[in-house]
Amino acid sequence: MTTAPTPEPAGNTHPAHGSDEPTVLLLRLAGPLQSWGVRSSFNRRDTGAEPTKSGVIGLLAAAAGHPREQPLGELADLTLGIRVDQPGTLLRDYHTVSDYRGRPLPQAGVSAKGIQKPTSPAKHTHVTTRFYLQDAVFVAALEGPPGLLTTLDRAVRNPAFPLALGRRSCPPTQPLSLGLRTTDMETALRSEPWQASAHTREQYARRLGRERGLHQPLHPGTIDRAATIEDPRGDDRLQDAPVSFDPHQRAFTSRQVRHTWLAIPTGFDHIDDDQPHGQADDPDHDPFALLGW
Repeated sequence: MTTAPTPEPAGNTHPAHGSDEPTVLLLRLAGPLQSWGVRSSFNRRDTGAEPTKSGVIGLLAAAAGHPREQPLGELADLTLGIRVDQPGTLLRDYHTVSDYRGRPLPQAGVSAKGIQKPTSPAKHTHVTTRFYLQDAVFVAALEGPPGLLTTLDRAVRNPAFPLALGRRSCPPTQPLSLGLRTTDMETALRSEPWQASAHTREQYARRLGRERGLHQPLHPGTIDRAATIEDPRGDDRLQDAPVSFDPHQRAFTSRQVRHTWLAIPTGFDHIDDDQPHGQADDPDHDPFALLGW
């Protein structure tokens, strides 16, 4: 079970609906298990290394009480950014399925009427492969109209339907909503304190101390975290933007993103002045400079 430091108060948690300033809703996506399928099909259910846009928008739609058949409307226009605070580890689950009525499982072949034929000889249990992320923590930033984000923030805190991290068997831990920020998405992701579990943060501090030959943990002011930010000029394309969640007409489209690293506050109560090279609050530090990149 993951825990996180208490979020710092936001400068403006309830922006005016008519404000022209960019507004961002921050979500902390953490739990024992997460699973964000991208290319899953049939009996193999994979997970991506980060939350997908379809998964995050689906969580918001469930919180707001939208039936799956309902058009996405403004939800589809929200812009998403994901920060990887704790990547977690991959879990492969041994999973079996069977027909609750005791009937043989269907095979791939179909009859003249288009109905799947039963397996022959009869097969009643099937093994499936399912993957999850264990103990991962992400910060999701959604930028859009202030009125819509205010409504979604309230819905996440009091959801109409149960919420899940990509799959129904993966409930989120609290806090889920970190509140609203009156700023742009990248600034919000760069400013929000590190949301990794207390155990992970202390492990990091102890490792830094050992690397410097110290006999005590080292508590730097910032840490570099990977982020994926939706950007029409981005150099990567993801096929995870939802068009419809209707079970009979599920559809997705692509979106442009860019991948970057953000130096974010660690949130440690005390900051050590003797910080290792590359972990200090140094905006000019470029770890790839020696490579000529």
